[in-house]
Amino acid sequence: MTRDVRQAGRFTPRYPRRAGRFVLRLGSPAAALGIWQLLTGLDVDLWLRFSQFPTVADVARAFADRLSGPDYWTDLTDSLTRILTGFLLAAVLGVATGALVARSRLAADLLGPLLEVIRPIPAIALVPVAILLLPSNEQGIVFITFTAAFFPVLVSTRHAVRALTPVWEEAVRTMGGSRLRILASVVLPGALPGIFGGLSVGLGVSWICVISAEMISGQYGVGYRTWQDYTIVNYPGVFVGMVTIGVLGWVTSTAVEVVGRRLTRWLPRTSYVPGARIPRRPRGATTPVPVTPRTEKDVPHDQLV
Repeated sequence: MTRDVRQAGRFTPRYPRRAGRFVLRLGSPAAALGIWQLLTGLDVDLWLRFSQFPTVADVARAFADRLSGPDYWTDLTDSLTRILTGFLLAAVLGVATGALVARSRLAADLLGPLLEVIRPIPAIALVPVAILLLPSNEQGIVFITFTAAFFPVLVSTRHAVRALTPVWEEAVRTMGGSRLRILASVVLPGALPGIFGGLSVGLGVSWICVISAEMISGQYGVGYRTWQDYTIVNYPGVFVGMVTIGVLGWVTSTAVEVVGRRLTRWLPRTSYVPGARIPRRPRGATTPVPVTPRTEKDVPHDQLV
């Protein structure tokens, strides 16, 4: 039986190791850029009008020119300041409100209906409210960013807290734990995976709304500069803004995921591991093939979820 298992596992295809995965991750953007350059360089007009698009070389030159000037870094700083301020406020208030609504019937009755009425309203539709209520455009943009991230964090926290098994809380209460102790040692740690899921979603929505708000009422920022390039028909500059937005969103989302993995290292990670080898059952075998479980130590850090 052991020999059959070894022979079956020998023919099981293995996923590339870290170096191969790194090549794959670099290869897909490089292939996309190559196709883009080919279609725009040849002025292909089948159904999509690639002749109207700037080439990759045009965007690269515009990017180099923009990096050499001070406006690009000012826009970058302003957008990051707005997104981080609004997102951090949304993270703190969203987690606190979500846990309160999930744990208190009084809070759920008082705040639940009001929050559910406001939640479907797109954050960008609140721009007139921000203009009327807040004294400056800067505060209005931060308000829009905060609103965009607040509700995803709130909803994910509420559902994560309500999904906790009561046995954990009862165990701490049996040992004399107070409500504060239960909140700190059971509720918040147990809800962390759901909370970070909401934070990741909320950050993506925040980037969409902060760029839109900068286009409408901003004076500096990546969104404002992108819209200005569009109005003066500077299409390479528009693509510079789009690439900058994408890179910023990717970097900040990755930072949230890394922090989430660090804070949830205590979670069991043997239920599913991407790329794990499962031996095939040999022909004619009637008993299942034993599979050795993989622990977190056997898995590359970037594959942990």
